[in-house]
Parts: sequence; C-alpha cells; structure tokens
Amino acid sequence: MKVKLLLAALIITGMSVQCTDKRDIIEENIENAKAQLDYLIKASEANDTLRIPSTFRNGEIDFVPTDDWVSGFFAGTLWYMYELTGEEYYAEQAQKHTEILHDIQFLKWHHDVGFMVYDSYGNGLRLKNIEGYDTVLVNTAKSLATRFRPNAGIIQSWNVDRGWQSERGWKCPVIIDNMMNLELFFKVSEMTGDPVYKEIAMSHADKTLANHYRDDFSTYHVVDYDDETGEIRRKCTAQGIADESRWARGQAWSIYGFTVAYRFTGEERYLQRAKDVANYLLVEEDNMPEDLVPYWDYDVKEFGKEMGEDYLAKYGEIRDVSSAAIVASALYELHWMTKDDFYKQKADKMIESLSTPAYRAKVGENGGFILMHSVGSIPHGGNIDVPLNYADYYFLEALIRKGRIEKGENPVR
Repeated sequence: MKVKLLLAALIITGMSVQCTDKRDIIEENIENAKAQLDYLIKASEANDTLRIPSTFRNGEIDFVPTDDWVSGFFAGTLWYMYELTGEEYYAEQAQKHTEILHDIQFLKWHHDVGFMVYDSYGNGLRLKNIEGYDTVLVNTAKSLATRFRPNAGIIQSWNVDRGWQSERGWKCPVIIDNMMNLELFFKVSEMTGDPVYKEIAMSHADKTLANHYRDDFSTYHVVDYDDETGEIRRKCTAQGIADESRWARGQAWSIYGFTVAYRFTGEERYLQRAKDVANYLLVEEDNMPEDLVPYWDYDVKEFGKEMGEDYLAKYGEIRDVSSAAIVASALYELHWMTKDDFYKQKADKMIESLSTPAYRAKVGENGGFILMHSVGSIPHGGNIDVPLNYADYYFLEALIRKGRIEKGENPVR
C-alpha cells in the first residue's frame, strides 16, 4: 500500500494544478481523487467491517454510525466518482456503502435524513436505477414528514428533549440547513405524483424565506418557533460565533437550498432569494477573502474581538472549505438558470482555489480525504480545521456540474 501511494504521489505531484495550469482542472482533480479515495475505501473496509469515514484527526480516520447526519456523504462521493470516471468499481463500492444505510428510511428523530438518504440512495437510483432504492426514498420522505408542524408550517430540525439542544430553551428549532432536506420531498412528489411532499417543502421554504433572513439577505442559523401558534420565539445560532453573525456554512446552505427549490417549482421568489444571497456575499466588499474560501464565520474578526486576543489567535484565521465547495456547486446551477456568467466565474475561482495545495491534500496524506481545512462546529469544539466528508462530496459535485456546463449541458440530471 505504501509503495502504491508513493507512486501515485509522484505521478500526481507532477500534475499539480495551479490556477494557470494548462491541464484540465477537472481531469486533474479526478486523478487526484482516485488516488486519495483508493486509500480511504480500503480503510473503510478494513477487517471486513464496512465503516463510514467522516474526518481525519490526530492521525486517525474518524468513523461515524449510520444515524449520524453525515453518514450518506461517503456513499455519495463514491457515486460521484462513478459518474466522473465511468468505472464500475466505484459503483460497486458506492452500492455497498449506500445499503448499510437501509434502516435510515425509518429514522424520525432528526431532520437530516434528506442528506443521508438522498446523497446515497438518491444518487444510486439516478445513476443505476437499482431496484428498491425508490422505495427507500419514499419511506424516508414519509419519516421526514412526521417532523412537519402544520401550525407553524415548518419541519422541525432538532428534538429538544436530549443533548445540548435541550439546554437552549428552544421549543421547535429550525435551522437553515433544513433547506437541504427539501430536495428529497420534491423528488418523491415527482416520483409518486403525491403533492403532499411538495406542499410540505414549499411551506417550509416560504416560512424560511419570510423568517430566516436579515435585511441584507444574510441568514440566521436557528429560528425557534412555537409549534402550536407559529410564533417566532428567538433567532440565534448554534454553530456561528454569535447570534447576529453570519455562519459560513449557513450562508452556503441558503444559496443551495433555494436554488434547488426553484429547480423543482419554477417559483421566481426562490430563485430571487438564491440570487440575493449569492450577490450579497460575492459582490459586497470584505465578505469574502480574495480566494473566495470563506472564514468559518464571516464575522469572526468582528465578534472575535469581544472574545479576546487568545480566541482570535486560535480561531480568527480558520477557513471552512466545505462552505466554498457547497457554494461553488450551487453557483454552477444558478449560472445555468440565470445565464449570468458572474456566477460561473465565481464558482470557477472557488474550484481553482480548492485545487491548490493550500486546500487540497497531497496524495497519501489527510487520511485519504481530498480537501483539508473544514469546520464542523467551533462552539461545540467539534471537527475544527480538519477534512470533512461533505466537503469532498460537494467538491466532486461541483466538478461534475462545471464539466457539464462547459459542454453546454444542464449541470443537474
């Protein structure tokens, strides 16, 4: 294994991409990803036990259980590798890592089943039309629908009877991340002809549109509702530096989620919100660093001053690569919808930045993950400045979308 990785490293090093490299950036990234994932796949199957890699820290790969919110991303990454390469090996690996998530279709205690199942079973159904995958999607949508609170018109994100959520005084918290789970509802409505899932998704999107945003189109992370009256109890954060700060991944989910909502509904208000958020973040001065890879919170410099010099020294310079990957993928679709080259130019810049040694790991390092320097939750002390499986997932998705657009094709199939 070490010899194989060394040879791969020598090959890849000679083809390392910089922004001015004449070699095709998509093909170069595919070769890099193949070399990295070869290691990660083998590690995930060591000792004949199939496991789900989520990050790499302290020199070891961290594996998560099937009910963790990130459990579907590795399977999704393997499906994307199949899509990028056409190699059946990746489809076989993806199918194995998808089907260990079978029981998630009945999980009802949190909202992230859309991530978990759509990225795995959804991609498998799209690419291979595997028998039974459609049933899993439908059952998952049924489970997620139990979290819809009709009086408030939203899907409750977290339960408040356990863990750190129970300590916040929340009654019915909704996080901006929940916009990402609506794709499952929209798709299942298409598949089954049952409008109820689309109706739930649009109700949630409309409430988010009305209640989750500041006047400048930045988003709050958490809005806590009274699920009986629909009253808003509080707007705050869980993973940002402050309630009024702009947590980077939240802004990314915002652009992506409303772009998806427009794709399935054609409702102009959803497209406009995606554009408004993207324009605000990308046009306004000082929102983004020059390389367009955001700090983990856009306001870490400002609010960090209140936390003291030690806090700023420790956390003030940390980027979140996962946010850049998510935004880049969304921007490619937004470009297709609007025909505005601005969005593609910004997405291309992000992909170029992520493809440099500043953010992309050397072959044989980083535990096999493709990208470095992502952030889970600094307030919780979890996964700080490490690789994360969803950063790799959205990075590969962005590469697929970039390639299709440059062939004059719809980036989303």
